[in-house]
Amino acid sequence: MPARKRRLMAMAVVAAAAAAMTATAATAQKKYDPGASDTEIKIGNIMPYSGPASSYAVIGKTEAAYFDKINAEGGINGRKIKFISYDDAYSPPKAIEQARKLVESDEVLLIFQPLGTPSNAAIQKYMNARKVPQLFVASGATKWGDPKNFPWTMGWQPNYQSEGRIYARYILDHFPNGKIVVFWQNDDAGKDQVKGLRDGLGDKAAMIIADKSYEVSDPSIDSQIVALHDSGADIFFSWAAPKGSAQAIRKVGELGWKPKFFLANTATSVAAVLKPAGLEFAKDIISTAYLKDPTDPAWKDDPGVKTWQTFMDKYYPDGDKLNANNVYGYVLAQNMAQVLKQCGDDLTRENVMKQAANLKDFSTDMMLPGIKANTSPSDFFPIEQMQLMQFDGQAWRLFGDVINGEVGH
Repeated sequence: MPARKRRLMAMAVVAAAAAAMTATAATAQKKYDPGASDTEIKIGNIMPYSGPASSYAVIGKTEAAYFDKINAEGGINGRKIKFISYDDAYSPPKAIEQARKLVESDEVLLIFQPLGTPSNAAIQKYMNARKVPQLFVASGATKWGDPKNFPWTMGWQPNYQSEGRIYARYILDHFPNGKIVVFWQNDDAGKDQVKGLRDGLGDKAAMIIADKSYEVSDPSIDSQIVALHDSGADIFFSWAAPKGSAQAIRKVGELGWKPKFFLANTATSVAAVLKPAGLEFAKDIISTAYLKDPTDPAWKDDPGVKTWQTFMDKYYPDGDKLNANNVYGYVLAQNMAQVLKQCGDDLTRENVMKQAANLKDFSTDMMLPGIKANTSPSDFFPIEQMQLMQFDGQAWRLFGDVINGEVGH
């Protein structure tokens, strides 16, 4: 064989080997678990589209609309999102059924934003046993930030203990001699909130002179509110889902009782809670915020709010622009998109959790200035700052500085 031909053959072999190595490297760079491919990322979701907490259903609808927007703009790293959302009616047994369906039949990459403390508590062990991310849980219970025992579960919003501590700090500064009563939801969410308030009050925890719980399924909560009114307290806390909070605001108002009223952040929607309760009864209530409220005139000309309004008009025209839950769903979907962007071509469940635990000062244009999401392998609480706000009869008005309610990890 002529030397030139041998040389050419050798070069061809080298080139073929190099091409094979490059192909292998390219294949090696792309890693997929069930629910991910070159063209698609399947995301599961569980929402109470029916049942006692159905006012939260709009969160799932906004998230679906945001993923439609992402897909219309070409997807994430060239992959379209397939968002599969099921109703659990705020029922833990139904949540377990839907989680199994999403993981075992639909084979989703992860379950994003399943809503409610009882539902998430019911699926947490299953999700961790299956090593499927239960990511950015829509509940502020502190148990979603326990990477040592539950490395596949992560919350997102400020946890209820942080919120309780923030209120406690404000009360100690402004009403150190107040008498506090607490109306709370009989589940981990309510217990967490009361614990945060007690811990925050420290050696002044005896300021809490009475508390009454209720079940989310209770048709009426009047007897609890009357008993708390009769205790002679001048500070009232309502830690309840939207329906229970609306009933509490109305009953306090009907009794002509005028305590300093604090309302859980999860029940501050003007459309879903305050209007049904009666705006006249809601005046002067204090709560916390970490997202921009589109009803607040302060944001009238804000570019971020305008971008959100344009999104609502185009992708969720039936959505109520007065409902803060539609802002929450939008921001959460943006944060989910950020995690998937960070994953690149390594769309394994392990890498999804790794990237979720590697958020650095993440913020969007609908988060309040100064509020940022930060996580690490040992810190599964993305947002721990909030700002106080007061309802003026028409809209929420922010006051004071951004306060950190960090709970020891």
